[in-house]
Amino acid sequence: MTELEQLIRDRRDFHIHPELGYAEHRTSEIIAHRLIEYGYAVRRGVGGTGVVGLAGEETGRTLLYRADMDGLPIREENEVEYASQNAGVMHACGHDAHMAIGLAVARRMAAERLNGCLKFAFQPAEEGGKGAVAMIRDGVMDGVTAAVGLHVWNNLEVGKVGVYRGAMMAAADEFEIVIEGRGGHGAMPEQTTDAIVVASHIVVALQTVVSRNVSPLDSAVVTVGKIEGGSAFNIIAETARLRGTVRSFTEDMHARMPQMIERVVSGVCQSMGASYQLTYDCKTLPLINNREMCEMVASCAAEVVGEENVVADERTMGGEDMSYFLERVPGCFFFLGTRNQSRELVHPHHSPRFDIDESAMEIGVEVMTRVVRRYLNQS
Repeated sequence: MTELEQLIRDRRDFHIHPELGYAEHRTSEIIAHRLIEYGYAVRRGVGGTGVVGLAGEETGRTLLYRADMDGLPIREENEVEYASQNAGVMHACGHDAHMAIGLAVARRMAAERLNGCLKFAFQPAEEGGKGAVAMIRDGVMDGVTAAVGLHVWNNLEVGKVGVYRGAMMAAADEFEIVIEGRGGHGAMPEQTTDAIVVASHIVVALQTVVSRNVSPLDSAVVTVGKIEGGSAFNIIAETARLRGTVRSFTEDMHARMPQMIERVVSGVCQSMGASYQLTYDCKTLPLINNREMCEMVASCAAEVVGEENVVADERTMGGEDMSYFLERVPGCFFFLGTRNQSRELVHPHHSPRFDIDESAMEIGVEVMTRVVRRYLNQS
């Protein structure tokens, strides 16, 4: 069996059997057994269902290679032989490919004498579950001097690699606002404080957080994605609930956003006689790549796909909890192009029709192999 055939087999097996965050039991067992087979020292249950494989000597340099494992609560709509068999769960973001690539790199590196230590972290619960934080609490970063990872990316054509120096992915926060008014009859509004009207004003006012508080040279997003309120057409609602997300690239903006959101909510509620409860949860930090590590990765990628196919300006307002690893050590997280227009492999991440050009996985393995060798062989 060729390496590409093994990659495809692994990726499709994971794709057929997706598991949600902190429930990756089958997935983690398969990975643990494969790493043991390759000769790695393995720890199970790191950060819940995470798996760590260790090779080499824990002296000097230690490189962390991270691959995420969880699927998404999405019903797959692809009509392929490897479609998900777990109802309502799908690998709609490419984590199946990340695991397959990680195992292939682990197999290659197991046959080499390492000048330092290589640590594979197969991480649970990347999709909003802070699996990186859970693994860090369980000691996955002990001794680590640098970290790398990749993400298959349907915004880039297969054969291209995206390496961005600096803040490549945004902080992703979640908020919930519960508006408390005073309910009553729809024909007698003077006796009420309409929570739906208050919520509507808040939705509009929140748009000024970015348009009038964030520099046009910076980037941020405030989105209200869900509104709940009311029980009947002729009843003024006593309570309304808003849920949404905030995205930002810089540490300063990330720190300021909760206060700016609360200032708007407080002001609207006070002016309209309502009260509120605001819950604000930081899901991920901004993912900030280290320039020197990116130069090394870009150089390795250029050797594989050609310098003209290494894209320097690809970044996204999407979030990634690889950011928690890169907060602690220098590293590089990069995009692996998997889009293929001719095969209609163009659907976006988190879509029920998401799929990738699997030939890209060979590129990912080769780039990562070169990155590991170069980092560990530096004097």
